[in-house]
Amino acid sequence: MTATPLHRLVLDAAARFGERTALVEPGQGRVSYAELDAATARVRDRLVAHGVRPGDRVALCLPKTIDAVVVLLGIMRSGAAYVPIDVGSPAWRAAFVMADCSVRCAFVDAAVHDAIAAELVTRSSAPALFALEAPGGGGAIAAWCDATDAAVTEDAPDDTERLAYLLYTSGSTGTPKGVMITHRAAFAFVDWCSRQFAPSEADRFSSHAPFHFDLSVFDLYVALRHGASVTLLGEELGKEPQRLASVIADERLTVWYSTPSILAMLARHGRLERVDCSALRLVLFAGEVFPIAGLRSIMAAWPTPAYHNLYGPTETNVCTAFPIPAVVPESRTDPYPIGWACDHYEARVADEAGRAVPAGTMGELLMRGPGVMEGYWHLPERTAAAFVEVEGARWYRTGDLVVEEANGCFTFHGRADRMVKRRGYRIELGEVEAAMLRHPSVRDAAVVAHTDADAGTRIVAFLTPRADDRPSLLVLKQFAIEVLPRYMAPDAYTWLEQIPLTSTDKTDYQALRQRVAG
Repeated sequence: MTATPLHRLVLDAAARFGERTALVEPGQGRVSYAELDAATARVRDRLVAHGVRPGDRVALCLPKTIDAVVVLLGIMRSGAAYVPIDVGSPAWRAAFVMADCSVRCAFVDAAVHDAIAAELVTRSSAPALFALEAPGGGGAIAAWCDATDAAVTEDAPDDTERLAYLLYTSGSTGTPKGVMITHRAAFAFVDWCSRQFAPSEADRFSSHAPFHFDLSVFDLYVALRHGASVTLLGEELGKEPQRLASVIADERLTVWYSTPSILAMLARHGRLERVDCSALRLVLFAGEVFPIAGLRSIMAAWPTPAYHNLYGPTETNVCTAFPIPAVVPESRTDPYPIGWACDHYEARVADEAGRAVPAGTMGELLMRGPGVMEGYWHLPERTAAAFVEVEGARWYRTGDLVVEEANGCFTFHGRADRMVKRRGYRIELGEVEAAMLRHPSVRDAAVVAHTDADAGTRIVAFLTPRADDRPSLLVLKQFAIEVLPRYMAPDAYTWLEQIPLTSTDKTDYQALRQRVAG
């Protein structure tokens, strides 16, 4: 199918499903497709009047609300790319992102406006900041439009090679880097999802992921392309599993997509037996490994949906997928594979030079296809390092270590950049985590390494208990050497009530490393 800009998919759906509900914001309101079309056109007209042109960047630092969705669609209708920023991030980071990609302007929550404006001054950057008072339900952006001059205009000409959005991810140097995604690349993912999961106007999608996380692309554009409704789940709601479970039931959601951590939290603390979530037909998870005990728990609570493990870094969005069997054998202890390459991708497992390795041998997963990013914003060296050319073809280096089985299915074995060397041995920290999760008293595990001149490389395991049972240090050490080579066993163990998570619900390894470093 010919690629189509993201906002055009939504507008085409609005022409067919005008009176159907497009967006639901629990406790705040809902808007129809026709109302969404009109509201986003108003934002577009005011951005054009402000001087925004195709190819520009416009940021939004807003909570997950109807207002935020109206803004990002209005940005794309003007021809600009949207740059979503976590409203809970430090002001310096928001200002860095805005300055780094030279945004023309930015929509910000009035509560953080002054702090961001002050940081921008220190960076000699002065984009216009549009403050929205108390975003929620669409009223704040409507009020801004009422008070702002508009141009008489129309949507920018369709151009699928233009950037749709920039997602800033954490860089290994500590400086965020902007992943550039074109409309063509995003459409390739949305189109694959449409073929794979058969969404319809009868579906009701969750939107749990924040807009600066690539999971949100599925939530918004796959749903809105097909006339389905999207229920926006804000960050605060996401921290209250019982309320979240009630919303899933009350809104009769049919499609759920989140990280495994959130599903595990719902299974443990959502009291799912008290609510009716039987409308769910599809549960998707991505972003991290789902320990088998957690997967088994949510499948016991929600036995009827089809489950799929989706895999892919921000630079590719989803590029492999694995359908989970309806019954997880009690004997299974290892997580399920990341699956087979999606049909819009080619995959290969390679050594450091990009040469293919035999099936059954661990190597780095390389991907090529229309869904791959253009590169990192203004980081040509980082972009060049992210790709390797093999036999005239350009492949993206995921940095993930996998093994290709005889049937072409890929099994994940950790990150290449989480490989450490101790006493001459190469150690993949993800493997240590997986081993500790096999202990019956361990609910979650995260492992980090710390190196100093005196002690060398030390491996520290952070664990959360399955109940009140916390095995002794001696028991943990004995278990580790039973399931791991001695050189891989952790040097220290720390019990936590909860493993810290980033704003995108992934394990916050940086916070754990800081804790170890003291």
